[in-house]
Order: sequence, then C-alpha cells, then structure tokens
Amino acid sequence: MEPRLSLVTLGVTDLEQSVHFYRDGLSWPSSYEAGDGVAFFKTWGTVFALCPIEKMAEELPGGTFKPQAGACGITLAHNCRERDEVDSVLQLAQKAGAEIRKAASDTFWGGYSGYFADPDGYLWEVAWGAFPIGEDGHLVLP
Repeated sequence: MEPRLSLVTLGVTDLEQSVHFYRDGLSWPSSYEAGDGVAFFKTWGTVFALCPIEKMAEELPGGTFKPQAGACGITLAHNCRERDEVDSVLQLAQKAGAEIRKAASDTFWGGYSGYFADPDGYLWEVAWGAFPIGEDGHLVLP
C-alpha cells in the first residue's frame, strides 16, 4: 500500500451549515451545490469532504457502529508557514463561527499552536514550527 491519505470525510449534523463554515467562512474551494448530498473541498494533497452523519452511518459495516460528530480521539491540523499566521487563522475561524477551544501559545515541542472547534465540534489544531512547509504546500518531514 502506498503511504497516501486520499480523503478525509467528516460526518456532520447540518451539511449546509458546515459547507457555509468551510467554503464561505474559511474560503476553501468547493464545487458543492445545494442538494449534492456530499460536499468535497480541494486541499493540497488530500480531498476533504463533508457528509450528513446519518448517511455516513448507512454506509458503515455491521450496522452496530453509530458515528458521532465532534471530538472523537483525533484532531485535524492546519500548519502555517509563519508564527503570526496561527493567530490570523484562529481569528478567521472564529469569525466564520468556530469556537476557540485553546488560544495560541508556545508548545512543549518548540512550536506555537491553538485549537478551534468547527460547527460539529471537530477539533482543528492551527500550528507553526513542527515542520517546514514545502513550495507545494506539503509538510517536509525529516
């Protein structure tokens, strides 16, 4: 298996509200139109998607696992090229309707980061300093 994460899909309780947050609030490009059922966003390297959580539940194996929106043992991350960009991104997210869960501060690993929750409570870390970002927008790992 090639080391590639192709698609990240979040189960959301209100698709239109979440599309508004990511597309209109954070300015992520999407061709979504009302009624499409699932919204896809072009990001650098991975496709990001939003799906009504009840539709996601219908697709999962076994029928016993019921997905739940919100913080569930993972965080999503947006790494910034510059330290000051962390504060700008957190402000943009808050203006778009996010709840700031942790203001940006210095970290134990030598960087600078903060957290916001999207409309469904998914946690996003906004960070600087962990890894450089290449010309193509990808993190450069050692």
